[in-house]
Amino acid sequence: MSETTAAAQGAAQPQAAAQPAAKPKRPKPKSMLMIGEQTNALFENARLAKERGEKVGWSASIFPQEIPETLGLNVLYPENHAAGIAARHQADPFLQECEGALGYNNDLCAYAKVNLAYASVLNGESEVELPDGGKMVKPDFLLLTNNICNQLTKWYENLAYQLKIPVFFIDTCYNPWDYVTETRVRYVRAQIDQLIQDLCSFTGKTWDERRFQEVMKISQRNSDLWEKANDLLHYKPAPIGGFELFNYMSAMVCNRGKTSTTAILEQLISEMNEHIKTGTSTFPVEQEFRVSWDGIACWPYLSHNLRTLKKYGINMVASSYGKAWAIEYEDLDGMARAYCFASTNGDNATTMISRRLEALKRFDCDGTIYHVNRSCKVMDCQMMEVQRQLSELAGVPFTSFDGDQADYRNFSEAQFETRIQGLVEVMKQNKEAKQHG
Repeated sequence: MSETTAAAQGAAQPQAAAQPAAKPKRPKPKSMLMIGEQTNALFENARLAKERGEKVGWSASIFPQEIPETLGLNVLYPENHAAGIAARHQADPFLQECEGALGYNNDLCAYAKVNLAYASVLNGESEVELPDGGKMVKPDFLLLTNNICNQLTKWYENLAYQLKIPVFFIDTCYNPWDYVTETRVRYVRAQIDQLIQDLCSFTGKTWDERRFQEVMKISQRNSDLWEKANDLLHYKPAPIGGFELFNYMSAMVCNRGKTSTTAILEQLISEMNEHIKTGTSTFPVEQEFRVSWDGIACWPYLSHNLRTLKKYGINMVASSYGKAWAIEYEDLDGMARAYCFASTNGDNATTMISRRLEALKRFDCDGTIYHVNRSCKVMDCQMMEVQRQLSELAGVPFTSFDGDQADYRNFSEAQFETRIQGLVEVMKQNKEAKQHG
């Protein structure tokens, strides 16, 4: 066959449709790169400490982290780790193992199920493959408060029994008022004093009051910066997409008392201020609606949630969840008071409503999205009444969807999309009514 004939035959073949050029990914901002470095350092430092024979702990997310930070202890956070596994769609083997071989009920918190199964691997009792190579090194002790929920208490009790390690526990109790009584402050403060003694005895560390003052100042600085970063979303357009702040939460959950977090948040705020100055935003579409998000992020479907909201020009500018780590105090009594009041799960409905109403007004929200989280039943038990009263007081519509913070099986993409579509219709009607007086 001649070259001419071959060329003619080639020309006769149907040509493949030209593929559209892939949209280039927006480069990560410097602050997000810094978050990645900090997270890697957290796990690496724990691994190295373990190799040196030092004791490493696991901690509840809203525990007074200034105490282990002052003592120079390496501490990891199962809730944050489980959220990361869920966000990377790696939770299924752990959920199956926990509900299967380990015999735990499906109704438990999915964070707990992921972590209990992960711990069984570290303890040599399971052969589930660890997708992160075992970043969560086996702990020697646990740090616990019940200011989030009592299921966390049972979760850590089971970990302690399974791994044969001690739990250092602070009881904060449910708060029926919109303030913390002085008797309760004294009750929690006494536990903090005892915990410091017990933790020093167990780890061989020595309490340094000067170092504590330094850590406390760093922690307060970081709380102020975190609050400021959240508050910058009141600008129009908001300088970033609100979901992006979820990516920075690990700095506050795991590293509140570290100067590396100060550097990250200062960089983030600088980036946000630059967007405010130029009238730009990292949110990729026009921000037609502003909403608040109530509840924990639906980590397995975070990208789907964001895509759906972007479709309708909805930016999440306020969240009751992320600001739980903006903890402010000036001494150990203040610490006792602050950690009693840190989590909304420890608040009464009146306090929850007043906090959310203030946020809806300050951020000029057009509506609210409620995540009915199967894992977090304490958060959800008051949600129906809170959303009813809050909608009446604020005059904004709301919608809710069924989901889970880590168990992908409890979410329906179709339901979420339908609920958001309905919310948009009402928000649009409200906007049109305002425009016409």
